[in-house]
Formats: sequence, C-alpha cells, structure tokens
Amino acid sequence: MTPAATGRPAYHPSTLLKIYLYGYLNRSSRAALEREAQRNIELMWLVGRLAPDFKTIADFRKDNGAAIQSVCRQFVELCRKLGLFTRAVVSIDGSKFKAVNNRDKNYTVAKVGKRIEQVDARPHVRLSLGRPVSQYAGNEGCTG
Repeated sequence: MTPAATGRPAYHPSTLLKIYLYGYLNRSSRAALEREAQRNIELMWLVGRLAPDFKTIADFRKDNGAAIQSVCRQFVELCRKLGLFTRAVVSIDGSKFKAVNNRDKNYTVAKVGKRIEQVDARPHVRLSLGRPVSQYAGNEGCTG
C-alpha cells in the first residue's frame, strides 16, 4: 500500500518506541502517554515535543510487537556484554503474602530459561502497557 501524498507525515518509529518504553517503565496506559507527551518535560525532551495520540501509540504496539521484543532482547544482551549484569538470576514477583517456598513458587536458572523459551515460542502473546511485571515472570528485559 502506498501512502497518500496528503496529510501529515508519519511519526518515526524511534519516536514511538521511546514513548512506548517510557510508558512501560512508568506503567502508563496509552491514553496517559498521550497526556504525558503534552505535559511532561522529560518525555517532551525525549521525543522532541511530538505528541502522538493514543491510537497511534496503540497501533504502533500492535503492528510492531516482534520488533519491540527484539529491541528489548538486544538491550539485555548489550548490558550483558558491557558487564552491567552479574551472573546471579533474580526473578521478582510483586505479590505480598506470607512466604511459601514450594516448587511452584521458586525459580531456578533452569526454570527461568525454560520459561523464556516458552514465551519466545508463543508469538501470539501480546505486549500490553500497565500489566504487572509478574505477568512477564521469567523473561528478562521488557519482552512479552
């Protein structure tokens, strides 16, 4: 499909990726990201005062899920190469309840690796802003 010569030019994918990652780190919804891009100085600086609407942000996430996952995985690999991560494996669950350490509630290096493979094998898993980090348990970075 060839875009029409009329209308506004499209936002650069890097701009939309910055907004998406900002929202992921700050647990903001798409509508909240639209407002933040218009009032938050930090985000305005990050994206050069561009302010796409929530539908544009949602469409970007929907159309580029695999690319977003790839960027996050590459970031984790870069951090490993730069020695920013230790060899320790940490899996965080935000739940607050009395401690139970049965085999379903703890994670070993092997379990985390197996979980990463399971998530990578399911391309239909949708990335979603505002989901608790615990739903991404066992997967490093911001992949879904």
